[in-house]
Amino acid sequence: MDKLQTAATVLIVPGLREHVAEHWQTLLAARLGKVRSVPPLETDKLDCMARVRAIQHEIEQIDGPVILVAHSAGVLMVAHWAAHYSRPVKGALLAAPPDLDAIWPANYPSSETLKHQGWNPLPQGPLPFPSIVAGSTNDHLASFCAVTRMAQNWGAELLDLGDVGHLNPAAGFGPWQQAEALILQLDR
Repeated sequence: MDKLQTAATVLIVPGLREHVAEHWQTLLAARLGKVRSVPPLETDKLDCMARVRAIQHEIEQIDGPVILVAHSAGVLMVAHWAAHYSRPVKGALLAAPPDLDAIWPANYPSSETLKHQGWNPLPQGPLPFPSIVAGSTNDHLASFCAVTRMAQNWGAELLDLGDVGHLNPAAGFGPWQQAEALILQLDR
């Protein structure tokens, strides 16, 4: 199967669960010609600034334009990264951002833990690159209203995906075909 070719290198920014074999980001990475991925952290997995530094480290390895493709907490990492670093980015696909003010299920970190680890407050200003925030109307980690507010604060285009849960394998997603078209849109 031919690889999807982009002018920009796509940098995959996974969420807190990091790399999951059947996740759409992992499957997408295998389809792309020019791709890198932020590797899993060895320690301090909830440390927001450690994750931001990991994004920066990967970006420093890329010559030429970059498109960020983030999911879940990876979206929040991108917002924090953009508030601390100034490397030009061609665009970002930001899928299923969680709401730090929501009460998450018991198998997720508490809002107090995340605040202590530097996730909150979340940067609210416009992102310095074109962005698409793709959100679900039935995500257990963020209401669509909260996702809409994040997109507005970041100056991003909002894409309503409908009832797709958290856009992950637990919600029935392996491949997410629409991601390829959105990446090509950002790559133009």
